[in-house]
Amino acid sequence: MLKIPIIIINFKAYDSAIGKNAVKLAKICEKVAKKRKKSVAVSVSETDIAEVSKAVSIPVLAQHIDPDEPGAHTGAILAEEVKAVGAIGTLLNHSEKRIPHKILQKTIEHAKKQKLITIVCVKDNKEAAQVKKFKPDFIAVEPPELIGGTISVSSAKPEVIKASKQALKGSRSKLIVGAGVHTTEDVKKSIQLGAVGVLLASGVTKAKNPEQVLEALAKGL
Repeated sequence: MLKIPIIIINFKAYDSAIGKNAVKLAKICEKVAKKRKKSVAVSVSETDIAEVSKAVSIPVLAQHIDPDEPGAHTGAILAEEVKAVGAIGTLLNHSEKRIPHKILQKTIEHAKKQKLITIVCVKDNKEAAQVKKFKPDFIAVEPPELIGGTISVSSAKPEVIKASKQALKGSRSKLIVGAGVHTTEDVKKSIQLGAVGVLLASGVTKAKNPEQVLEALAKGL
């Protein structure tokens, strides 16, 4: 389970967050989570899920899964296999790994059968309104133009968060926001605007002192 409010760190495929470095960074995330008594989860490469999940007690997520069931699907990332090695859920439809909505719906349905938590990324409130019909557990709104930058969505486009919150009204999906999140105030404002957490990557994974950065972010929850 993912306890809210929450900070989710997407490790992507940065040198600083794969292989041995993935385990090292995950341990830092766990340290801050325990110290601050805050909810922190990590989303790691498929090849790092097993080692990371063995090394830490905080939730570990896959960065992507395919809708396929076990069988003749060379190269497919199966819900069954990420769950077997320790993932409790998955990101889907990240701006760097977009999925056609028809396939996205099928993937969410298959993930549910495997009891995996689904966090679906969308580009704006309009897509949030479309995706909520598939009933993911969380919808993460990330305007593509702000991803990887230093200006957060809560500062640059707070209206998108408000509109997304309204779009999800009456649905079971909870709102997470991302793109440019890197300060205590970014997190605090996102929560005030109706989100239950934030999703970020480079602000932590590429930081010279990721522990210090994550400590500051945790203060905003």
